[in-house]
Amino acid sequence: MPGPFELVIILAIVILIFGGKRLKNLGSDLGGAIKGFKSSVKEAETEEEETIAVEVEVEETDDHNEAEIEASDDTSEENSEK
Repeated sequence: MPGPFELVIILAIVILIFGGKRLKNLGSDLGGAIKGFKSSVKEAETEEEETIAVEVEVEETDDHNEAEIEASDDTSEENSEK
Protein backbone atom coordinates (compact mmCIF):
# COMPACT_ATOMS: atom_id res chain seq x y z
CA MET A 1 0.00 0.00 0.00
CA PRO A 2 1.52 3.31 -1.03
CA GLY A 3 2.20 5.82 1.70
CA PRO A 4 1.06 9.46 1.72
CA PHE A 5 4.16 10.72 -0.10
CA GLU A 6 3.69 8.21 -2.95
CA LEU A 7 0.01 9.19 -3.26
CA VAL A 8 0.95 12.88 -3.59
CA ILE A 9 3.42 12.02 -6.37
CA ILE A 10 0.82 9.89 -8.19
CA LEU A 11 -1.78 12.67 -7.86
CA ALA A 12 0.71 15.24 -9.25
CA ILE A 13 1.48 13.00 -12.25
CA VAL A 14 -2.24 12.46 -12.92
CA ILE A 15 -2.87 16.24 -12.80
CA LEU A 16 0.01 16.83 -15.21
CA ILE A 17 -1.25 14.21 -17.65
CA PHE A 18 -4.96 15.03 -17.63
CA GLY A 19 -5.11 18.63 -16.43
CA GLY A 20 -7.32 20.10 -13.72
CA LYS A 21 -10.37 20.86 -15.86
CA ARG A 22 -10.49 17.40 -17.40
CA LEU A 23 -10.15 15.80 -13.94
CA LYS A 24 -13.12 17.87 -12.73
CA ASN A 25 -15.23 16.63 -15.65
CA LEU A 26 -14.00 13.09 -15.10
CA GLY A 27 -14.99 13.30 -11.42
CA SER A 28 -18.48 14.57 -12.19
CA ASP A 29 -18.93 11.89 -14.87
CA LEU A 30 -17.82 9.23 -12.40
CA GLY A 31 -20.23 10.60 -9.79
CA GLY A 32 -23.08 10.50 -12.31
CA ALA A 33 -22.22 6.94 -13.25
CA ILE A 34 -22.22 5.86 -9.61
CA LYS A 35 -25.55 7.61 -9.02
CA GLY A 36 -27.04 5.88 -12.08
CA PHE A 37 -25.74 2.51 -10.92
CA LYS A 38 -27.26 2.96 -7.45
CA SER A 39 -30.63 3.93 -8.89
CA SER A 40 -30.57 0.90 -11.20
CA VAL A 41 -29.81 -1.39 -8.27
CA LYS A 42 -32.67 0.11 -6.24
CA GLU A 43 -35.02 -0.26 -9.21
CA ALA A 44 -34.02 -3.91 -9.67
CA GLU A 45 -34.55 -4.61 -5.95
CA THR A 46 -37.98 -2.96 -6.03
CA GLU A 47 -38.94 -4.95 -9.11
CA GLU A 48 -37.78 -8.17 -7.44
CA GLU A 49 -39.77 -7.38 -4.28
CA GLU A 50 -42.89 -6.70 -6.37
CA THR A 51 -42.42 -9.99 -8.21
CA ILE A 52 -42.09 -11.87 -4.92
CA ALA A 53 -45.20 -10.14 -3.55
CA VAL A 54 -47.20 -11.14 -6.64
CA GLU A 55 -45.99 -14.75 -6.36
CA VAL A 56 -47.01 -14.89 -2.69
CA GLU A 57 -50.40 -13.41 -3.56
CA VAL A 58 -50.92 -15.99 -6.30
CA GLU A 59 -49.96 -18.82 -3.94
CA GLU A 60 -52.39 -17.54 -1.31
CA THR A 61 -55.14 -17.33 -3.91
CA ASP A 62 -54.36 -20.88 -5.09
CA ASP A 63 -54.45 -22.15 -1.50
CA HIS A 64 -57.78 -20.40 -0.95
CA ASN A 65 -59.23 -21.85 -4.16
CA GLU A 66 -58.03 -25.34 -3.23
CA ALA A 67 -59.68 -25.00 0.19
CA GLU A 68 -62.94 -23.95 -1.48
CA ILE A 69 -62.74 -26.90 -3.87
CA GLU A 70 -62.10 -29.33 -1.00
CA ALA A 71 -65.00 -27.83 0.95
CA SER A 72 -67.33 -28.19 -2.02
CA ASP A 73 -66.11 -31.78 -2.56
CA ASP A 74 -66.86 -32.59 1.07
CA THR A 75 -70.34 -31.12 0.70
CA SER A 76 -71.06 -33.10 -2.48
CA GLU A 77 -69.82 -36.32 -0.85
CA GLU A 78 -72.17 -35.75 2.08
CA ASN A 79 -75.06 -35.11 -0.31
CA SER A 80 -74.31 -38.25 -2.32
CA GLU A 81 -74.16 -40.40 0.83
CA LYS A 82 -77.71 -39.37 1.77
